[in-house]
Amino acid sequence: MNKNHEHHINAHLRNTFFSEIGIGISANSILLLFHILKFTSGHRPKPTDLPIALLALIHLLMLLITAFIATDIFITQREWNDITCKFFIYIYRIFRGLSLCTTSLLSVLQAIILSPRNSCLAKFKHISPYHMSCALLFLSVFYMFISSHLLISIIATPNLTLNNIMYVTQSCSILPMSYLMQSTFSILLALREAFLISLMVLSTCYMMTLLCRHKRQSQHLHSTSLSPRASPEERATRTILLLMSFFVVMSVLDSVISCSRTMFLNDPTSYYIQLFVVLIYATISPFVFMSTEKHIVNLLRSMCERVINV
Repeated sequence: MNKNHEHHINAHLRNTFFSEIGIGISANSILLLFHILKFTSGHRPKPTDLPIALLALIHLLMLLITAFIATDIFITQREWNDITCKFFIYIYRIFRGLSLCTTSLLSVLQAIILSPRNSCLAKFKHISPYHMSCALLFLSVFYMFISSHLLISIIATPNLTLNNIMYVTQSCSILPMSYLMQSTFSILLALREAFLISLMVLSTCYMMTLLCRHKRQSQHLHSTSLSPRASPEERATRTILLLMSFFVVMSVLDSVISCSRTMFLNDPTSYYIQLFVVLIYATISPFVFMSTEKHIVNLLRSMCERVINV
């Protein structure tokens, strides 16, 4: 009875997990394809188009990697060796870091776009894609360094029962590290996340201040309330605010679950939940971006109408 109940729960988790991955892959593919067509059609791209397209590509690759990892979580084949385990887990962690870096850069870029001409940020308004790529590359190399311990600690799960190893998939586990090494990498990781999330919070507060000031000035000039239709700047800022809120909430939940996993090392359910929580942002973010693009909204609406008519 207990085994049947556990199998039933695992089946629900598997279906929910793969459904989330499938939806995320489809949404990010549509968003990426839209921006590729936008770049190749000769239309002048907006400054935020490149980081949004890059974020869609990062999330698409991260979801594809996670799909491979999920097959080893829910389908017990035990065919992965040390190299396969190290490759997939390490690459997955790198894409998670790139997602945070790109989201943070996107929020800072939006704040620069909204800044007035007399602002100290005005000189960054004409920032080139080259400089953005350099900043992202630097953050990526730094994150690859602070995640390099995974190349040592990730191993194929041995047949013998060992204490203090942490479950990752059916084939892969994490060996315990020394206190010094674990403390060093944990501090570096915490500093990186604190720095990038602080940038997101500061840029978002700055944008909210600018929009509130603009709203007061418009009401004073026209002596009437603003039109219910939001300006492009307001829509863009709401998008960044929503994404930042999602990311911060998911980061907090991820941290709570990670702490709980240290107490229950061999509990696979906590790892399922952690993966599911982490992927929520990658799945939802393309829908938030697409909701601000009229061309995508109109295209999807016409496709839905055709399907209904058929």
